Amino acid sequence: MNVRRHHISGIALAAATALGLGTLSACSTDSAAAGNTDKFDVVASFYPMQYLAEQIGGDHVNVTTLTEPGQEPHDLELSTKQTAELGEADAVLYLKSLQPAVDEAVSQSEVKSKIDAATLTKLEDHGDVEHEHGAGEEHAGEEEEHALDPHIWLDPVKYREVAEGVAKAFEKADPDHAADYRKNAAALTKKLDTLGTAYEDGLRNTATKVFFTNHAAFGYLAERYGLTQEAISGLDPESEPSPARIKELQTEARADGVTTVFYETLVSDKTAKTLASDAGLKTDVLDPLEGITDKSKGDDYFQVMESNLSALKTALGAK
Repeated sequence: MNVRRHHISGIALAAATALGLGTLSACSTDSAAAGNTDKFDVVASFYPMQYLAEQIGGDHVNVTTLTEPGQEPHDLELSTKQTAELGEADAVLYLKSLQPAVDEAVSQSEVKSKIDAATLTKLEDHGDVEHEHGAGEEHAGEEEEHALDPHIWLDPVKYREVAEGVAKAFEKADPDHAADYRKNAAALTKKLDTLGTAYEDGLRNTATKVFFTNHAAFGYLAERYGLTQEAISGLDPESEPSPARIKELQTEARADGVTTVFYETLVSDKTAKTLASDAGLKTDVLDPLEGITDKSKGDDYFQVMESNLSALKTALGAK
């Protein structure tokens, strides 16, 4: 991690004043404002990173995101303008291996603080990773590197570890506001502890431990709370399952008492609904929280995670 103390230049401050920064919010998604404010300017790669930056940074940060609401983050391509503005920020917060275009832009950028969430907790291999994100030809011989599951934010415990690491990086990069970053992070981690306890209690006694989902985003969550995730496609939400895979899932549904096939808001629900129809199962939304839209069952990370818990409890037959 390359996190160094950074002071905004007089030129940047003058530009900021000229822009009339009183109108900018701490959670602006206008990437044009990425590097020209009198706040600590953070570019976040996608929603879970944006949310951490906003919650920990509070009033001291100006957060912009590279992935707009409703945009599927795995397939993100950056514009020349976004790439240029990335270099003007004080910090970038991203999750290496989830978005290859962002990884490349960050590696070539001169941004002062590069905060990779993948280094702040332990990533694991949850299998079914033949076509993992970022598995381009240049990485053909590095199977282990792109076999790791990036969906750490769906486990409140791992997301908590990342939050603590982000707070330390913010403190180091913007020491004038270190005390506030520590305070904000403490409040956030307390909420994550409460969420984790709710999941633990809510999923402890269930009729089945198996759930079907559209893509393999919930491996960490399943592992944390003693569940088994069976994904229709792999870690890539756009991949199509084979007929053999569909047949296998139909058989497993009967054997394990599966009631529900989960789909998500940002990708097509066609395959999930076909499987459910063929196997006589219900469908519901389990949101991988890669972005918040009007279709999301909640306005922020915690609301959607609580909605996910409710859906899981119903589908698994919580007692």
